[in-house]
Amino acid sequence: MSRPVRVRFAPSPTGPLHIGGVRTALFNYLFAKKHNGVFYLRIEDTDQNRFVPGAEQYIFEALEWLGISPSETVGKNEKFGPYRQSERKELYKQYADQLINSGWAYYAFDTADALDELRRETEANGKTFIYNWEIREKLSNSFTLSKEEVKRRIENGDDYVIRFKIHDPKDGVHGIISTTDIIRGHVTFKKELLDDKVLFKSDGMPTYHLANIVDDHLMETSHVIRGEEWLSSLPLHLSMYNAFGWQAPEFAHLPLILKPIGNGKLSKRDGDKLGFPVFPLEWKSKEGISSGYREIGFFPEAVINFLALLGWNDGTEQELFSLEELVEKFDLNRVHKAGAKFDPDKNKWFNHQYLQKQDDESLAKSYAPILYEKGIDVDYTSLVKIVSLVKERANFVSEFWDMSSFFFEAPTSYDEKASKNWKEDTPRTMQELISVLENISDFTSANIEFVVKDWMTQNEIGMGKVMQPFRLSLVGALKGPHLFDIVELIGKEETIKRLEKAIDSL
Repeated sequence: MSRPVRVRFAPSPTGPLHIGGVRTALFNYLFAKKHNGVFYLRIEDTDQNRFVPGAEQYIFEALEWLGISPSETVGKNEKFGPYRQSERKELYKQYADQLINSGWAYYAFDTADALDELRRETEANGKTFIYNWEIREKLSNSFTLSKEEVKRRIENGDDYVIRFKIHDPKDGVHGIISTTDIIRGHVTFKKELLDDKVLFKSDGMPTYHLANIVDDHLMETSHVIRGEEWLSSLPLHLSMYNAFGWQAPEFAHLPLILKPIGNGKLSKRDGDKLGFPVFPLEWKSKEGISSGYREIGFFPEAVINFLALLGWNDGTEQELFSLEELVEKFDLNRVHKAGAKFDPDKNKWFNHQYLQKQDDESLAKSYAPILYEKGIDVDYTSLVKIVSLVKERANFVSEFWDMSSFFFEAPTSYDEKASKNWKEDTPRTMQELISVLENISDFTSANIEFVVKDWMTQNEIGMGKVMQPFRLSLVGALKGPHLFDIVELIGKEETIKRLEKAIDSL
């Protein structure tokens, strides 16, 4: 690569960070680490009308939780600071003026009402209104007003914007903009179809386009890796780099993350509607609470893993990658052009895989607060053993309670369907089982199983006559891990107590 790799994630603090934004941050992070470069974060908050308190801190906290924090950002290694655009607003005007002076931009004094009226007239004729080369010389701007009039209006305090002159009919062959996108290959755009975007607003703030280009240049960004929705802005951005005489970064436009059902891009509202999170962390607003991956119980490593495979693969069948493996294998040339469908069930599968990788001690520590809230006190050694027995079927630690509640509380009811296994002679068999259990001194799972099965063999009692009613008595249903592991953990006294209760109840 011709210059040191510096890539950025540049979100706007307008609400919670969408999972699509997280994937953009992740791909930038992986690319930077792969090439021993820098991943930095810039807050693009020039649109103060859309600013949401708390959103900026949310972004930092989310990336921290996921383990992909930037090397440079607000308050951290600010080599090219400030990293918050609202604190850089004084410098953008000089670049807008530079484009004015070089003939690449112009002042426009058209009022919002005048443009709305023109838009209505154009649409009434079945056309689309575009502020471009075809009509710019019919409107109120530097093309139709004298230099003296422009100067007078500015000094008079009249509202104006600065627009970029994207196309000149005299350009001829230069009316085509073409480049190579790392993901999409060769792309071309016709200048005559583009509009003259506003670069500087009447409120004295730059638009996204101007601030973005200036900052990417000043912060020495080598590659811009961003979502597909920004592909339509590429010809403008390339034209602006050309107008300034700056070297443009390389561009890569990531595919969209699509809804799990139907068509279209996965939106911030889809999660609440369809019942799965689309935010890394929980978000509270006036509209309510939107769930987050962290609060639901996802491991950050699992979130990183499934996001990496939304639009990228390493060319093998491998699905589970550590962050280090992703860094080693990541290649923008293996990112797909087509959108990637979001699969909530696959996300749970990833979390299941990572849960199985956790050691029983750490899972027990995560489970303990859930038991504490229920007023249940259990010794740590037993809890670790219980976790080891139930974790294989779980996707989340929060599911442990439904899978293990019978270790801590005797059943208060019995599964109706399973109760059909309780026959007329079952109480007598269970009473005999109690006698067997009472005489076992080595109350360990293996020994209990040996003694009980030996008793069954000696008395020619079938497995179904004992095991199903036995489990039903202890658990309340025909579920749970190995039966004799349950017996050992709840102990002899509790086992007999539950058998006696089942005899009375069933």
